[in-house]
Amino acid sequence: MEKQAIVDLCQNILNYEFKDVSLLHKALTHASVASTRQDSNERLEFLGDAVLGMCICSALYEAHDDMLEGEMTKIKSTVVSRKTCALIVRELKLEELLFLSGDMANPAMIPESICAGLLESLIGAIYIDGGYEPATEFIMRVMQPFIDEALGNSHQQNFKSVLQQHAQKLSSATPEYVLLDEQGPDHSKCFEIAIRMEGRDFPSAWGRSKKEAEQAAAKRALQELGLLAEEPDEFDGYDEVGQDE
Repeated sequence: MEKQAIVDLCQNILNYEFKDVSLLHKALTHASVASTRQDSNERLEFLGDAVLGMCICSALYEAHDDMLEGEMTKIKSTVVSRKTCALIVRELKLEELLFLSGDMANPAMIPESICAGLLESLIGAIYIDGGYEPATEFIMRVMQPFIDEALGNSHQQNFKSVLQQHAQKLSSATPEYVLLDEQGPDHSKCFEIAIRMEGRDFPSAWGRSKKEAEQAAAKRALQELGLLAEEPDEFDGYDEVGQDE
């Protein structure tokens, strides 16, 4: 396929028309055929990786205000992983447009790392050519299904969301999170929170932050409702430990 045909096809797949087509050429150029490493897509890959991470973090932060840092980190790591990026490239057949040396030219034999790097370099090229908005539009278009899947896989651990959905199915009631106690020095406090819902008080739970205690309390409530199997909590026995100290 002629280079111009490759460029045109790639722009159609990306749904983005470059003002500076040389950026797209560079994004599609692997180091194995570049005259110098600076002429390859490696620098664009470095930039695109940062833009991708920023976009996913921003999307999670803005759309899920009840999600804790640890959960956002897990989802982000899954979504921006080499495996996910390579899968997107293969789904879009972008690896067939990559400029590679002859012994690597078979698309089926291209390593996962090169495919993942291609996606990141294309994101970097879009970002330089058009800015953050078009880069974000492309990222969310190809990444949203993977974000949704990761959210679904972690949803069972977001006990507050599960409890909220259960409450909404039964009525319009919203679980009320009640702070019962807090212990420890200012720099290392622990909090005890219980849930009150439709006139019913559920067992309390402790956490190192109010959000963590709320998640633990929601877990307790789900267990009381028979929606979650009971298991030991990390803060079981906290009262006894605190009294001994």
